[in-house]
Amino acid sequence: MSDLTHVDLLWLEKQTEHWIRFGRAAAEQIVDRRRRVLSFAPGSVFAFVRWAANDYGTVASRIDILRAVRSSEACATIPFVRPGADILLRASGWPKVKHVLQMIDIDESLGIDGADAAPDYWRHVHNRLSVGEALRPYTLARHKAWLLRQRIDP
Repeated sequence: MSDLTHVDLLWLEKQTEHWIRFGRAAAEQIVDRRRRVLSFAPGSVFAFVRWAANDYGTVASRIDILRAVRSSEACATIPFVRPGADILLRASGWPKVKHVLQMIDIDESLGIDGADAAPDYWRHVHNRLSVGEALRPYTLARHKAWLLRQRIDP
């Protein structure tokens, strides 16, 4: 049994879109023009965005920042993610999704890939968004501390 986490991506123009905002895929399988499957190694962090619309506009928007797990680890089930993943952040509704995307853009402007940011940061963003509180920005100093901690305690 594979330890990879598989994510089903779909692109139906102006109807349904599933895409990865950041993350490093270990493998990719192209099913057809509109569908593909990305696979992530255990421990990989990635952002999975889902959007759907009808004739009247957007009906659903969601972003999940997830950590791929080993097949032996407990995990949460998420639609289109097999077998599941550790949820670091979950946001639904365009205002919250937009806010998370802006936070990702800010991190990237600092030269920090969202996949490399501390998982605790994404949990912080989730918790603050859930209660409508201001977010603490992710700084280079905080990122460097995370990287040092990774070297000491892998």
